Amino acid sequence: MAERVGSVTLARSAVSRGAPEAQRPPGRPVRGVRRVSAALAALAASTRHELLTFDDPTTSAGRAIPEPFLELAGACMRAATERACEVRRIVPRHALSQVAGLERVPGRARLTDAIPFKLIVVDRTVAAVPLDLELLYNGLLLIRDPVVVQALVRAHRASWDAGEELTSAVAPTGELPPQLRPVLEALLAGLTDETAAARLGMSGRTYSRRVGELMAALGTTSRFRAGAEAARRGWL
Repeated sequence: MAERVGSVTLARSAVSRGAPEAQRPPGRPVRGVRRVSAALAALAASTRHELLTFDDPTTSAGRAIPEPFLELAGACMRAATERACEVRRIVPRHALSQVAGLERVPGRARLTDAIPFKLIVVDRTVAAVPLDLELLYNGLLLIRDPVVVQALVRAHRASWDAGEELTSAVAPTGELPPQLRPVLEALLAGLTDETAAARLGMSGRTYSRRVGELMAALGTTSRFRAGAEAARRGWL
């Protein structure tokens, strides 16, 4: 009888210890621009070995997302790619025009017909997924549960295996994408962003995004050096 009571007590103890673990959420939601920005910065700073991403730059087009946030998110991703030994990015084919110069970013990139959602996985230990699956600006789910993270890694690997190397699909090196020539000419003319956007019939946000694409294509973040690099490539 005593043995039976002892067994029941041990079983109840095990269940009580296991319940909190079973009820522990697989991820922590992060909301608010400041907290999301801090989370992205922390992910970039923690990157050591590997960075895996699903990304679709077109999802932010036409959305009311402040430029400072877009710039910060871009800076965080660039910092992460520079820290990681292995970088694998997957972008949908329809976003090709928005990823000019990506083949010159550290790491590798592949094109697929579509991506299931935006995703960042750092060192296979932590992942970030937008709460709405599209825009990190609207909040993200920070995931550290190893089972969920590994499932996301497998999803990324499956898309990677089915993808096409970006270097084989982009315009040959040395060619300026035609949609960026007016932007290059505006920069060389010394026009302010507001004036250039008005002359080109673009919104300020669209013009800023095109400038970013041009900088990526030139492999520089300096507008001052952009002219010299464009001349070196024979784009003038």
